[in-house]
Amino acid sequence: MSRSVRTGRSPLRSVGLHATLIVASLIAVGPILWVLLSSFKPGYAVQSSELTLVKDPTLANYAYVLGETNFLRWFGNSVLVAAFTMLFGIFLAATTGYAVSRFNFPGRRPLMTVFLVTQMFPVAILIVPIYMIMARLGLINTPASLVIANLTIAVPFCAWMLKGYFDSIPTALDEAAAIDGCGPYGIFWRVVLPLARPALAVTGFYAFLTAWGEVAYASAFIQEDRNFTLAYGLQQFVPQFNPQWEYLTSAAVLVTIPAGLVFLYAQRHLVSGLTGGGTKG
Repeated sequence: MSRSVRTGRSPLRSVGLHATLIVASLIAVGPILWVLLSSFKPGYAVQSSELTLVKDPTLANYAYVLGETNFLRWFGNSVLVAAFTMLFGIFLAATTGYAVSRFNFPGRRPLMTVFLVTQMFPVAILIVPIYMIMARLGLINTPASLVIANLTIAVPFCAWMLKGYFDSIPTALDEAAAIDGCGPYGIFWRVVLPLARPALAVTGFYAFLTAWGEVAYASAFIQEDRNFTLAYGLQQFVPQFNPQWEYLTSAAVLVTIPAGLVFLYAQRHLVSGLTGGGTKG
């Protein structure tokens, strides 16, 4: 018995479904494949109107980016900003989500409403007030300004997600731990957090990507080339009158590697973390 018969789909609907999936996959993968192939082409081949997969392949683009620019320094800055954003983001979101999930206190509901409302504002509106705060604190042109700014994006969303996941953990476990002598901090660190590892992986991945690909705050707060992050530093390869697409594409490929590694590490927790956080709200 054919698969289309077993699933109750007509052959025509099955063909249409598979064709749609193939087209959607090509649309999603096509630009990524183009960037990857262009990173191995010399400059004249990238800007040529002739459509070719790989023409005169070379590694000179990668050699130039890694050896003749501040790419490695930008890489270090991005790792520093993304790592601290992820660590502080997980800590702040986990403690906030746990407090809102487990304790009743004045302003509990308005607090989560404020977190939700902050997600509705575009980053462009927040740049000026956050810049003024950073300037008064003397943090302009420092990685700390980017970490703090990125936390304003990551923490509200992550707190909402973790609050939903903590709601799905039975409070009976808290009560059993309390009977055994654990206080609120002991219950949080020893009982709840180990059970929330899938959700922590999701929030950590989100916080990392928020900082890794952020450009708006970096362009406003960072003023010296040596303090650029990768996402902002890539703009140096596309000046107004002489865009260097071959270097931009090779740098873009290198930028995706750390994010891909973080995703591979966190992927086994992503599905369970996302679905678990959506069971209760």
